[in-house]
Amino acid sequence: VASKTLKTLRGGLSQETAPTICTLLLPETSAAAISITDIEYVLGFEGDIATSHMPGSKVVGPATEVLESGRMETFVSVDSRQQVLQRRGGFGNGGSSFGIIVPLIVQDRTVGTIKLYYRRGIEIDRTQLAIAEGLGELLSTQLSSYELDRQAELTARAEVKALQAQINPHFLFNTLNTIASLTRTNPNKARDLLREFSVFYRRTLESSQGALIPLSQELTQTRRYLTIEKARFGEERIQESEHVDEGCEDIQVPSFLIQPIVENAVRHAMKDEGALHIDIHVTRDDDDILISVADDGLGMDEETVSRLLNGQGPTPQDSSGRNRGTGIAIKNVAERVERFYAVGSGMEIMSKPGQGTCVTLKLAGAALQATA
Repeated sequence: VASKTLKTLRGGLSQETAPTICTLLLPETSAAAISITDIEYVLGFEGDIATSHMPGSKVVGPATEVLESGRMETFVSVDSRQQVLQRRGGFGNGGSSFGIIVPLIVQDRTVGTIKLYYRRGIEIDRTQLAIAEGLGELLSTQLSSYELDRQAELTARAEVKALQAQINPHFLFNTLNTIASLTRTNPNKARDLLREFSVFYRRTLESSQGALIPLSQELTQTRRYLTIEKARFGEERIQESEHVDEGCEDIQVPSFLIQPIVENAVRHAMKDEGALHIDIHVTRDDDDILISVADDGLGMDEETVSRLLNGQGPTPQDSSGRNRGTGIAIKNVAERVERFYAVGSGMEIMSKPGQGTCVTLKLAGAALQATA
């Protein structure tokens, strides 16, 4: 039953999920009926008992007291409408039905209740109380898991939006200036570049939800970025190559995984003369996926690498006279890799001044998604 309820509760507690949960839980008890509420309304009901506390009705009576106290209670139904708290030993024979109300607690907050209905008070024994308490703990744990996943997703979305805010301004203005210049010298190329940029920008905005995307989509977006930068700096100034192991194109990765690393190379590794070579490799390593982005540019010393990984503020200018930037984008990528994949995931940067840089991402367990 735990696996079935977990699958249902991936969408949280709602009018859509609660009825299914009631149907799954009722056979696990000796109760005649079961209902689930949030803090305001009855969300689901299953069973055969006379009560007005049906889906859509407001939470009233003993359930409100359980919501306030966060404690399990028993009750007796005076009639189909009125329920009152009653200790189990004082049930007697009066009442149209009897029951147990269990709080659902998520992160120290009571978010709802489970209510079990019995035809006779004598049926509510220690076993039924233990079962009711266990079901409450089960759903509370699963709802807590859902809430943590939801918060992680919201955090990821916020991080992607922050990354967009960093990437877009300088790139937007540089690209528009390039297109404006090309309209005078090469109108056809300007038109093609504008089309490419519009697709790139649209995909960037669509990625703001922080969802996982196929690796092939991230690579395509990275190629669009390089096409635009080549128009700005010249085709001969940026040379890229790719190698992707078979079956890896379909693995799911966070958006903005590779493109910020490539952009960092274009912005900071390009020498005053000659081409910047950027090589992207995606390989399988047992159950893991390794993604490396290597360049033969200016390189960095150990202090700059450390600051880049820590996302610290602007570093002193290097020997080329350029400011290395904040490193927020790189740190953002590293943190999302660690969040989305198994223990052992992360980023490694190897670099030497004058010899280039290699950034490697380890996606632990990601190869299990790849096709053979």
